Amino acid sequence: MLTVRQARDLALSLPATTEQDHHGINSFRVKGRIFATVPDAQHLRVMLGPEEVIAAVTAYPTCCEPFYWGSRLACVVVSLNEASPELLRDLLMEAWCRKAPKSMAHSFIEATDRPSRS
Repeated sequence: MLTVRQARDLALSLPATTEQDHHGINSFRVKGRIFATVPDAQHLRVMLGPEEVIAAVTAYPTCCEPFYWGSRLACVVVSLNEASPELLRDLLMEAWCRKAPKSMAHSFIEATDRPSRS
């Protein structure tokens, strides 16, 4: 079980991440681009690509569900009560890499020995 504070700490541990208001909810951004939001005290919305959202929902159905913005698959909603810190960290890292400038993401991937998905 994770708290919003723990999720916040994980998000802010990523390079160049800032926290800002986004229409009344907290958002985490890299170079101005949102990679996660906090809609309430039990959930985090993580901005993955459609394929990654489906993979997360399929692999972790008890803690991940898809979120649609209109007809577009926008992100994965992670239940903080059900997700492990490792899963949330991995999802946040994936979303951060998608939104960070390519050179920054590549440097981060190399520094963390994380496999590239691009």
